[in-house]
Amino acid sequence: MPTAPQPCESLGLLVQCRPGFEADASLELQTSASAARLEGKIEARAQSGFIVLTHDKPTPHDDVRRRLDLSRLIFARQSFHVLAMLDALPERDRLTPLLKAIESFGSRFSALLLETPDTNDGKEQSGFLKRFAPLLEAALTKAALLRPDSPHLPRLHVFLVGTQCAYLGVSVASEGSSWPMGIPRLRMPKDAPSRSTLKLAEAILTLLSADEQKATLRPGLQAVDLGAAPGGWSWQLASRGLRVTALDNGPLAPSAMATGLIEHLRADGFTWRPKKPVEWMVCDMVEQPSRIAPLMAEWVATGRCRRSIFNLKLPMKRRYEEVERCRALIDQRMRTGNIKYTLRIKHLYHDREEVTCYLTRR
Repeated sequence: MPTAPQPCESLGLLVQCRPGFEADASLELQTSASAARLEGKIEARAQSGFIVLTHDKPTPHDDVRRRLDLSRLIFARQSFHVLAMLDALPERDRLTPLLKAIESFGSRFSALLLETPDTNDGKEQSGFLKRFAPLLEAALTKAALLRPDSPHLPRLHVFLVGTQCAYLGVSVASEGSSWPMGIPRLRMPKDAPSRSTLKLAEAILTLLSADEQKATLRPGLQAVDLGAAPGGWSWQLASRGLRVTALDNGPLAPSAMATGLIEHLRADGFTWRPKKPVEWMVCDMVEQPSRIAPLMAEWVATGRCRRSIFNLKLPMKRRYEEVERCRALIDQRMRTGNIKYTLRIKHLYHDREEVTCYLTRR
């Protein structure tokens, strides 16, 4: 990749992903870029936690943005437009060459995201990042390049690979995660029945806008949780004041029942039906994704629920193809009913061999 771009020109795209998912992220990015008529070469290394698409020629990043919506990438935790790549950074003074390169962009920024791959090597740099981040922020502020009071400005990404290499780039708030490396800093609630509650908490924050959260997660609304035991997802909804019907043949944790807002029914999530339509249906059942996707579509298409968040457990290989297969199954059911819908899919930080989906009628 060239190291001396012109101002506002993107040399490529860098996508951060869960280590082990580089092949899936590469296939998805290559497919999306080709559809947007953005030609380039993918560079990916297994277990590295990121991939890079280098454009055949530098392209204004606003033009790339108009043609390719990075926010729609499923396997991307974080994405940005690469403006420069620096190597052979001196270990005793990384600040000077980084600042010089950033100044050459001729732009100001609303935020600094200092990142590393989510790997063991990347985690070893956490101590350095804590020391270095204030120094870089101070230097950018002194140079009048950092303007946190101007959210319309692009965000600056400094992605460090090892001790000597850095990718520098930009994103806007709508196309990348607000969390560095796409990793949310969520605390495990002390009363939650299981850590799975963090999956739903992250899904709500990631897949729903602030306005959607406010409008659809109000106290008193009705929800159904299919495959609820031990109750982490039911507890997450109840903690927001929703009344939940939790379906599972297994037991729910006492802390879930203690909310007073959860009714536990021992029933089959594939055959049970609500007596009245509900606002939400959530599902984290361990089943084949080709069984879950049509079930979720059926609930929304028939009006049993207005909206749904659910997980699709993926195979070890050909994950991207399986997601697209499930997307097609959902689309087929919605088209049959002539239903306009919204479907958002993301491989979240708290996901492992699964993706999380949000489906609703428009």
